[in-house]
Amino acid sequence: MRLASLLGIDVPIVLGPFGGLSSVALTAAVSEGGGLGSFGLYGYTPARIRDTIGALRAATTRPIAVNLWLPRGDEVTPADVDVAPFARAAAPLFEAVGTVPPTPPASFLPPISAQLDAVLDARPDVLSVVFGIPDADTLARAGELGIRVLGTATSVAEAVALEAAGVDAIVATGAEAGGHRVSFLRDPADSLVGTFALVPQVVDAVDVPVIAAGGIADRRGVAAAFALGAEGVQVGTAFLRTRQSAATRGHRAAIAAATDTDTVLTSAMSGRLARGIPNRAMRELEATGMIAPFPAQNWLTGIFRAAATAADDHDLVSLWAGQAAGLARLEDAGDVLDELRAGLPG
Repeated sequence: MRLASLLGIDVPIVLGPFGGLSSVALTAAVSEGGGLGSFGLYGYTPARIRDTIGALRAATTRPIAVNLWLPRGDEVTPADVDVAPFARAAAPLFEAVGTVPPTPPASFLPPISAQLDAVLDARPDVLSVVFGIPDADTLARAGELGIRVLGTATSVAEAVALEAAGVDAIVATGAEAGGHRVSFLRDPADSLVGTFALVPQVVDAVDVPVIAAGGIADRRGVAAAFALGAEGVQVGTAFLRTRQSAATRGHRAAIAAATDTDTVLTSAMSGRLARGIPNRAMRELEATGMIAPFPAQNWLTGIFRAAATAADDHDLVSLWAGQAAGLARLEDAGDVLDELRAGLPG
């Protein structure tokens, strides 16, 4: 129970932070149930970050985590790329929802420094990060404020680098996991280590607690993770299917219908490699061969994805899901938490 004590939670079960699909209701439900509810803050402005953490504080008195994407250094700005040809390639998808791509904004993403300042000012219990290593100043400030920091690794080398920097615990995320592959030392396509192989090697390489992620959706996955030496689990897809998540009804239905072979890796939706269920948007974008670099592609597809979300059109959104989607059978977050808790040792 070292991890539970470190994070101030009852059970070492962490909700996967969904960039764009997080909800206050789901985060609060997991925290209230004794786990660590997480909320993804990808692309949020400082004001929205403060408002969101305020809403989470109003919804639960238990520990909460928020997640930020750190820059990898390969991000483009509106000045770096002409999005017009990529928009023309995606024209049928914009037309399908009756919209057109607007003029590119002054910036695709808020500065990470401003996002970090907002998070630290709002003082969540835990800050989790992906795509990199927090700088020394951020780690020092978080420590002074009593904020625990979780780093995310897709390889042993990344885990070692995160521990050396001073994070409190490491999420070892296998290639089975849904959503973005968050590698930062090597190309994501060269870092597709499965959970069963990754977790014990990370456990052997570091001294901080390791949280297993990827392919865990029921009590059997939890038991396996702890047998591999993990001290906690992070679960995404099983919670994404629940009614408390911000996934559309169509997205939840797609998860419910998915089998073990129904997810693929693609960069079509965001410009970065991610795992999800194929649909019209993914197939047509891949067929064009016109995929803008990140985050330009994510901004571009976000225009029609927002309209499709409002219309509950699951063929034109990002259907993020992991390879264990076929095990995501429960529709209430509390029931999922109970199922996962049943796999804990002792």
